[in-house]
Amino acid sequence: MGSRSEQLLNGGTQMKAVVYEGPRTVSVKEVPDARIERPTDAVVRITTTNICGSDLHMYEGRTDMESGRVLGHENMGEVIEVGEGVDLVKVGDMVCLPFNVACGCCANCNQGLTAFCLVANPAPGMAGAAYGFADMGPYNGGQAELLRVPWADFNCLVLPPDARDMSRQKDYVMLSDIFPTGWHATQLACVRPGDSVAVYGGGPVGLLAAYSAIIKGANKVMVVDRHPDRLRLAEQIGAIPIDDSKGSPVDQILEQTGGMGADRGCEAVGYQAHDPSGQEKAGLTVNNLVHSVRFGGTIGVVGVYVPQDPGAPDPLQKQGKVPFDFGMFWFKGQTMATGQCNVKNYNRQLMNLISTGKAHPSFLVSHELTLDEAPTGYQNFDARNDGWTKVVLHPDGRG
Repeated sequence: MGSRSEQLLNGGTQMKAVVYEGPRTVSVKEVPDARIERPTDAVVRITTTNICGSDLHMYEGRTDMESGRVLGHENMGEVIEVGEGVDLVKVGDMVCLPFNVACGCCANCNQGLTAFCLVANPAPGMAGAAYGFADMGPYNGGQAELLRVPWADFNCLVLPPDARDMSRQKDYVMLSDIFPTGWHATQLACVRPGDSVAVYGGGPVGLLAAYSAIIKGANKVMVVDRHPDRLRLAEQIGAIPIDDSKGSPVDQILEQTGGMGADRGCEAVGYQAHDPSGQEKAGLTVNNLVHSVRFGGTIGVVGVYVPQDPGAPDPLQKQGKVPFDFGMFWFKGQTMATGQCNVKNYNRQLMNLISTGKAHPSFLVSHELTLDEAPTGYQNFDARNDGWTKVVLHPDGRG
């Protein structure tokens, strides 16, 4: 029997995958197998993949995601085939894939800006690509049995031997996106030992931003949210839960910091922020951070904001514009840095923290499901139902 590519050429084979059908509708379907398309590709048998909060922007119909696309950008698994141009990655390696699809050779990649690769996204005027994501290139996602990985030598992070243990995969799969993205938030905010840190958003990225700040030696970390399950997890890792449904989060943070405000702030909510009454306000969390962070403090924004948002509730947001308290931001002399995470800048170091037992990002995993159960996972995660803090899928059925 020939390679998987030869099988496809001789009639093709099918794999199971989570497919976007339209707003709040995903299904598990048979689609053509992932296959080697270029000599630098690898094919990975996915063992563990996550539903990400960013997937919900597409699930809710707030993007131009095309129907029939395979979802999933938080992926890990076993290499089962490599192209003839792949030198470093071997069949049998357990690998984690950064959500950034990057060439490794362009001007941005050479500076470590893999989230803004100039080659991977063929759309005119665009930089940056990802698996299974709207406007981020043509690449199918990994909520599937198999995944094609372009530029495999560059994009595959080869994992330690214990990554074959399913119980360890819950930690290692977080290296694909949310652990590095949480860490990136603290880097953008310039978190240092002894700092006080305010994190807006207690979802997976916000919790891992808080976790990263704690690992870095922050003196006090506060997590703003209103969902009891998220606030419990924040407290579990040593952060101070701030429930914004019980009063102004700004006032609560000022009280925690002697009226001065936090040294650093991290935004992990994005353009679909809602106030406690359920009203959507795209600028809510960034403006709250301006008021929550001290004079001369720094803010890192990793929550997703988009250039156009046709599904937004007001005309300004439809254009991707956010009302911003720039006067107070300027008056306080603050600094803000933003943008998607360049995962490769951090994933190897964070892998070492996991492998030596110094980091356990799987603390936030609430559910492990089979691929067939993905629609249920999406529905509950999107509804923010109590206890659904992070959903992990196992395409091989070991949910």
